[in-house]
Amino acid sequence: MNNEIDGLNTTNWDMDDERCGRRPQMNQLFDPLTIRDRTFRNRAWVSPMCQYAAEDGLVTPWHLVHLGKFAVGGAGLVMAESTAVVPIGRSTPRDAGLWSDEQVEAWSGTVDFIQANGAVAGLQLGHAGRKASASPPWDGSRYIEAPVGWESVGPSEIGFGTLPPPRALSTEETASVPSQFANAAVLADRAGFDVVEIHAAHGYLIHQYLSPLANQRTDDYGGGFNNRARLLLEVAEAVRGVWPQSKPLFVRLSATDWVDSGWDIEQTVEVSRLLKETGVDLIDCSSGGAVHDARIPTGPGYQVEFAERVRNEAGIAVAAVGMITEADQANQIVAVGRADAVFMAREFLRQPHWPLLAASELGVPIEWPIQFERAKPHSGT
Repeated sequence: MNNEIDGLNTTNWDMDDERCGRRPQMNQLFDPLTIRDRTFRNRAWVSPMCQYAAEDGLVTPWHLVHLGKFAVGGAGLVMAESTAVVPIGRSTPRDAGLWSDEQVEAWSGTVDFIQANGAVAGLQLGHAGRKASASPPWDGSRYIEAPVGWESVGPSEIGFGTLPPPRALSTEETASVPSQFANAAVLADRAGFDVVEIHAAHGYLIHQYLSPLANQRTDDYGGGFNNRARLLLEVAEAVRGVWPQSKPLFVRLSATDWVDSGWDIEQTVEVSRLLKETGVDLIDCSSGGAVHDARIPTGPGYQVEFAERVRNEAGIAVAAVGMITEADQANQIVAVGRADAVFMAREFLRQPHWPLLAASELGVPIEWPIQFERAKPHSGT
């Protein structure tokens, strides 16, 4: 049996098993996963969560404490928040950025701490597009007037909610976006990150180009599926071209806009096939964000079906995300082959040591930090 799928070490699963009538032996949540030259100690991963605590794009001690505690708590991957590849790509003035040597240095200590405590360190690279120049979510205005703010950009002059319409990028400006992501990937490598993830979801710039609801262009970056997917594929190709071959590359996609005539799961599957050909290793399957008033039927694990379809139909590794909170729930998603890993966000905020406790609940022996050993649950105590 071949256990290697384009750099993904599946350990005990092969795409041909089910087609040949063999029942594959599935993985469990606390089984390791190897992608390219990086081994994740388990499949319980921290989803990127913006903290709005950076200063001029520079991360602060808040980020060290925020991200470091997840590594101490046993996560397999700690993915740092969406980090803007250019200044105007920030959602707010308090967003992290990665376009300067000073920002590399600011990130490096946090990366070292994550790795020293057994987790893989990841960074999500993004550009907010028409959602840029807003205020942090706890500041009710959601938009910062000039001169504090800046002009947002997008594929077309179509605003999002109450935000002002963006300036439409020219064809030449659009074509320069991949190099911005590639430059940030070079800096991420210098900072020591093990994984980078291209943020092409949640209504940010690349998703705006994918969705016909935000993209009404008539040039090579608008119109049919191939043109709307062009920017994402060019970004992925540019990043893979500079990102070390030994390190995994992820892409986060919104599998659906939850609105008729928008981006949908069928297009997500097709673009995932194309991303696999460019050297992308895993699709992080989320949804929504392109339409401010979309009606989203949320519930426990409500996006897992999208991850399952991408995994089965595009033949690429996937991670599921969205209202995954319980140990057995997360384990079942992996164990029955619906996803290769699970991302969690709010549950990690509530319980930074979730993997340590989940492993105990599932009866899986895992190593605890020696400083925490006195609190480790034992049977009969």
